[in-house]
Amino acid sequence: MTSASCINKLESYGINIAQLESLISHAFAEDMPEGDDKTTLATIDAKKTSKAFMRARKDGVVAGTCVVALVFERLGITSITYEKECGQEVKAGETILVIEGNARDILRSERIALNFISHLSGIATLTKKWVDAIEGTGAKIRDTRKTTPGMRQLEKFAVRMGGGLNHRMNLSDGAIIKDNHIAASGSITEAVARVRKEFPGLELEVEVDNLEQLKEALTAKADIVLLDNMSVELTKQAVEITKGTNTKLESSGGLTIENARAYASTGVTYLAVGALTHSAPILDIGLDF
Repeated sequence: MTSASCINKLESYGINIAQLESLISHAFAEDMPEGDDKTTLATIDAKKTSKAFMRARKDGVVAGTCVVALVFERLGITSITYEKECGQEVKAGETILVIEGNARDILRSERIALNFISHLSGIATLTKKWVDAIEGTGAKIRDTRKTTPGMRQLEKFAVRMGGGLNHRMNLSDGAIIKDNHIAASGSITEAVARVRKEFPGLELEVEVDNLEQLKEALTAKADIVLLDNMSVELTKQAVEITKGTNTKLESSGGLTIENARAYASTGVTYLAVGALTHSAPILDIGLDF
C-alpha cells in the first residue's frame, strides 16, 4: 500500500491527516531531540539494509497499520508489506507488517511505530471483548471523551476497529446535559429548552441519576437519556418507563465485562464504556530483524 493509499484510507475513517502528521512529528522530536540515535549510529553501518517483521506476541485485534506506515515513511522507508489490516484479528506469533529499508532508519522509527500500533491495537482488542460480551442483545458499545490528549481521533478510530461505536468526537458534535448543567440552569426542562433554542436539530442527551429525572427528561423529549450508575434492576424499570417514546437509553458507570451482558439485556440501546480508551492495556507487539 502506498503512502497516498494509506492517507486515503485514514481519511475515509475521518482521520485528520494534518493533525496526525503533527503528532508523528512530535513523537520524533520527543524521541530524537538531537536528531540522532546514538546507539544505532555506533552499531549499524550507514548503508546497511534490513528486513524487519512486526509480529503480535499476544492474540488481539489490529489497529494502526497505516499510522505505522506514515511513521516509517517519515525517514524514507516505503517498502511495507501488510500481512494484517486494521480490524483483523491476529494470533500470537503472526506477522502484521514486513518492513524493508535502511537498517538505521528502521531502528530510529521502531519504538514510535510500536507505541502507536500497540496502543491502538490494545484499544481495538479490548473493545472487541466488550462487543463479544453483549453479542445478540441488540445493544451497542460506545466510547466516551475520556481519551489521551492529542490522541482522540486515533483512539476513537481504534474503538471502531474493535467493533464499537463512537460517541461525541468533541464538545461541538452534540449536547450532553450533565448534573452541573442541570444545577446551573435550574432544571432538566430548562436546560433542554435552552439547548433546543440555541442549537435546534442538535442531538441532545441528558444524564440522569434516578427515575424521576428520567421522567422529566422524557417529558422534555431528550433524544437520548444516559442512566448514570443505575443498577440492573433500576435500568429495567427505566426501559419500561421509556417504552412508547422515541428516546434511546444509554447505561454508564459501574459497567464491567462481567455485568455488561446483564445491562445490555435490559433493552438499553447503548453501553458507554470509558475504559475502552482510558484503561486499555497495550497489545504486545514486537519488531525483529
